[in-house]
Amino acid sequence: MSIYLFRLAQWAYRRRRLVLSLWLVVAVATIAISVASGGKTNDNFTIPGTESQRTADLLKAKLPALAGGQTQVVFATHGTVKVTNPEQRAGIEAAVANLAKVSQVASAASPFQTNAVSANGQVALGQVMYTAQPADVTDATLDAIQDATAPARDSGVQVEYSGSVYPGWRLAPSELPELVGIVIAFIILLVTFGAFVAAGLPILTAVIGVAITITGVTALASVVTIASASTTVALMLGLSCGIDYGLFILSRHRNNLLQDHGLEESIGLAAGTAGSSVVFAALTVIIALCGLSVVGIPFLTVMGLAAAAAVAIALLISLTLLPAMLGFAGDKVTNFINTPLRPGHHGEVAMTAATEPHKTFGAAWARFVVRYRVPVLIGGVGLLVLLAVPALSVELGLPSGSSKPTSDTSRRAYDLTTAAFGPGFNGPLQVVADGVTSQQTVQNMAQELGKLPGVAAATPATATVSHGIGVIRVVPKTGPSDPATADLVTSLRDNRAAIEGSSGAKILIGGVTASNIDVSSKLSSALPVFLVVVIGLAFILLTFAFRTILVPIKSIIGFLLSVAAAFGAQVAVFQWGWGEKIFGITKAETISFLPIIMLAIIFGLSSDYEVFVVSRIKEDFTKTDDARGAVERGTGQSARVVTAAALIMFSIFVAFMFSKDATIKAIGFSFAAGVFLDAFVVRLTLVPAVMAMVRGKLWYHPQWFSKYVPDPDIEGEKLQHRLSGG
Repeated sequence: MSIYLFRLAQWAYRRRRLVLSLWLVVAVATIAISVASGGKTNDNFTIPGTESQRTADLLKAKLPALAGGQTQVVFATHGTVKVTNPEQRAGIEAAVANLAKVSQVASAASPFQTNAVSANGQVALGQVMYTAQPADVTDATLDAIQDATAPARDSGVQVEYSGSVYPGWRLAPSELPELVGIVIAFIILLVTFGAFVAAGLPILTAVIGVAITITGVTALASVVTIASASTTVALMLGLSCGIDYGLFILSRHRNNLLQDHGLEESIGLAAGTAGSSVVFAALTVIIALCGLSVVGIPFLTVMGLAAAAAVAIALLISLTLLPAMLGFAGDKVTNFINTPLRPGHHGEVAMTAATEPHKTFGAAWARFVVRYRVPVLIGGVGLLVLLAVPALSVELGLPSGSSKPTSDTSRRAYDLTTAAFGPGFNGPLQVVADGVTSQQTVQNMAQELGKLPGVAAATPATATVSHGIGVIRVVPKTGPSDPATADLVTSLRDNRAAIEGSSGAKILIGGVTASNIDVSSKLSSALPVFLVVVIGLAFILLTFAFRTILVPIKSIIGFLLSVAAAFGAQVAVFQWGWGEKIFGITKAETISFLPIIMLAIIFGLSSDYEVFVVSRIKEDFTKTDDARGAVERGTGQSARVVTAAALIMFSIFVAFMFSKDATIKAIGFSFAAGVFLDAFVVRLTLVPAVMAMVRGKLWYHPQWFSKYVPDPDIEGEKLQHRLSGG
């Protein structure tokens, strides 16, 4: 592999104008297609085959008026004013009349017709049903919804919205996290390299790759349902991996130049050595992300494939566009900046790292770890286990109004509804009876449902039976994210025969709340399958790369420790609420799809650092046959660049905690914690300690393995041998 990458990089160097032009054409084309397509992402989580999805499909086929999106409009007054006062009631009724006229609205129910007025007369609930699914309700319709309620607001009534779709549910995209991440990455690279050109090149190439990925995903959103979190995850990984891959190749190239290699040879040699590590690191990440498709959940599959595409493009750019850009830059990557207090400092550090790596701080740290390997191993594992403890009390769920900040209308609607009616009115269930012949049968079912423990109210949602379908609105006593509500849904499904009685009808339990419960349940049951498949594939890939089974086993154990610790930290900060004041978050359950994407992404990224550190150790061991010395030297040589790469990735993930979206905040924190712990505690501390203890036995493999499995030459030994004329 190293020889092929060497040739590819040299070709890109010689044809640099062509390579740059091709990538720019691709970027411009994807941007143009994205703008023309008008694609938009959404946050509707559905899983084919679940009962809630079968319920939605049945309604769509037989009673489409109740199958689309819905908005709950909360009208509230304060002080001595009541919604039933003549002026306020007239304003609310005028607002409901306006709502019924809005495009895409199937019906608008007045709270005075449905008796949805609180006992104190200060909160009333209106209901808007759409002809379209939530993702297909246009922004123009939502703007019109807000305008339609003006008469209520003019009469002094507070108006808030919640439901599966509502005004303001699509958060306006913010470029702040990306800008913050890029600025921090540039500062880290500037400190690492001490040269403006060297600091800017990995960022420039990564931004081009991200632009291609994100605009491509947006274009696909016009024909495929894509969760909005997909673009965020793709952006996080595309930017961080793009910068990191560029950093590793550029760092090796600079060392080659400082060791007096020619420009073309240096670029090819960097791609053939560090580039080989980049390829295997990227492939591991891509495998982990594509592995999300094995769980059979569409929005996770799309999220994984979008992120995998971002990493794949970052890999291709680092192997082609970066060598071309290095050709344009020439020796400017070694033009060090001077600081007023220490002129020439950056050049001295770079020369030391290139020609005397044993004098660097990374080398000193490696010697410390190797010398005190047993206490270091015990202390590191103890720290990770301690951080993982909160994960034992995890509670999974999907975002609801209660998890939003108070600045969000759905949170204000949630609080008003809870105070006036009870938390269950924020997430009623839909009980759909198929095969009923009279409204009286539906009424009888509603009465039986209303008697059940955990049910606050049960009323028919329609006045008549249509196409043999009757719909009952069941309000739990507990909120949408409460475990008791999930227990109620399970109980209703397990005891449906008692509700159906002798009516001959069959009932299904659905609605947004039931759908969220089904999604969380499916995700939880899919975790073990996903873990086995992804770890199995990655084990094969790493075994092929390093030609030993002990390195992959060590890598996987380290990953499990770091991901458990990161997940535990997430539970403490977000679910327990330890980060409420620090990060401005709302205490809420853990997002149900977070564990599985954490496993995919942190496993992929942890394998990145495993490959970069261990490949340098193996490269040294291949030359010297000194196992413990190779651990010291290899770790020391990789520590500086791995530290920079991990800090960049950590900073980019942390920057996304500036988002207003609670889901994105949780994802950003979890990824940042996972990367930090894995890079610094596992890969630069525990891995060298273990390798120093096992020594040369780590590289053992049977003779048949050497005979039948090709050597990918990840450390570039064959390339070095060919260049030296051997």
